Amino acid sequence: MPKPEPHPRSGPYTRCGPHTRLPHTRLGPQARWASAAVATGAFCVQWDSFALSPALPVVRDALHGSATATPWVVSGYLLAAGSLMPVAGRLGDLYGRRRMLILGLSLFGVTSVLCALAPSLPLLVAARVGQGAGGALIMPSGLALLTNTCPPGRARRVTGRALGLAGLATVCGPFLGGVLARSVSWRAVFWLTVPLALAAALCARRAAESRAPDAGPSLDAAGAATATGALACLARWLDDTAAWAWLAGAALLGALFVRAERRSPDPLVDLALFRNRPYVALTVAGAVANSATVALLYVVPLMLQLMLQRDQEWLGSAAGVAFLAPAAALAAGGPTAGRVRPAAAVPVMALCLAAAAAALWACEHATDTSALLLASTGAAAALGVAGGLALTGTQAAVRRERAGEASGVTKAVMTATAGAGLALTGTATTSSGGRPSLALPAAACLATAAALVLVRVRGRHRPGRHG
Repeated sequence: MPKPEPHPRSGPYTRCGPHTRLPHTRLGPQARWASAAVATGAFCVQWDSFALSPALPVVRDALHGSATATPWVVSGYLLAAGSLMPVAGRLGDLYGRRRMLILGLSLFGVTSVLCALAPSLPLLVAARVGQGAGGALIMPSGLALLTNTCPPGRARRVTGRALGLAGLATVCGPFLGGVLARSVSWRAVFWLTVPLALAAALCARRAAESRAPDAGPSLDAAGAATATGALACLARWLDDTAAWAWLAGAALLGALFVRAERRSPDPLVDLALFRNRPYVALTVAGAVANSATVALLYVVPLMLQLMLQRDQEWLGSAAGVAFLAPAAALAAGGPTAGRVRPAAAVPVMALCLAAAAAALWACEHATDTSALLLASTGAAAALGVAGGLALTGTQAAVRRERAGEASGVTKAVMTATAGAGLALTGTATTSSGGRPSLALPAAACLATAAALVLVRVRGRHRPGRHG
């Protein structure tokens, strides 16, 4: 009697087809430890991305900082995290994803202590840059570790649950950070992440190690330098679109990056990755969704404040609903995205962005608090699924041994372009008495949804995956 063919899941880096049905497989202990480490680490990264923003006036007064230097407490963190993620993802593929995750969590914990003890604003900014470097190691290494530690049929769902916890920190961070800063101290925002980072590192130590079997002998230094510089310049330009020199620098360094990768025998990023249509489509759409999420989290609280001043009867209950309802919707987006089959990722992403565009438009034209809360919760739900799909979908679209490289590029693009959301709201108008708007973020979501539909239709007869 002939021996049965091995199941597709038997190979460590085998890619399953888009319609392959895998049996339900229980997670082993090492995969569960990896999941706990990544979920907790992602919460820390997102918490410190958003929780300190409402506390900046308190920080400036406490450390006697200037109005121009204080925003770097947040910008320095995001700049370091976004620009270093491609390098961090490749380091995980080369030297071990678990090792880089533990290194990132340790760096994050140590720099959190330094942030909490910082006696001056320059030292706080320096510690925040170090925190951003730790966050850059945590996210792509953690996502790649889950992709390679969990069975293929479970990796997306486990990753989605981890992203759900990160989404909870994204929405609750500004509210809880402001409460801690006012009632305890702004330093408590950092002390909170110290035990969490330590616990995550201890969990990561119990996970299985994984690395790319065909990784080169060393890191592509030229690619790392040019990629980091290009992303940093792009993020700076999006923060101040009138400073065209940053855009020119991003374009120049980007061209040098492409040249370096074409010449390198072991590139930081295989340029074939950008010929993978599903990967590119989901990454670009994820960046738009992330920018729209930032815009939503900025504009809706301002609109609520204006409405609550008018509708005093809502003042007691709406504050809690305003943060709990969108928080729950955004947090549920990650687990929901994890249940989407790879073949359906692009059309579901298009549907989510179209729904988000409608909800953002409804927020823009809401005339009372109830309508605004309902519309903002719907927008948070759609954008939460879209943001989760950008990470779970792109991991499913590439070979597992390239997971760190792919997640590093995706997270870098999403983080570096997050500031575009604020630019689209017209933040400059707030200083002159105007009101920020969600019309342009809604239009960006709708245009991206339409582009995804066109990509799907044109590529229907060319379903091959690369990278």
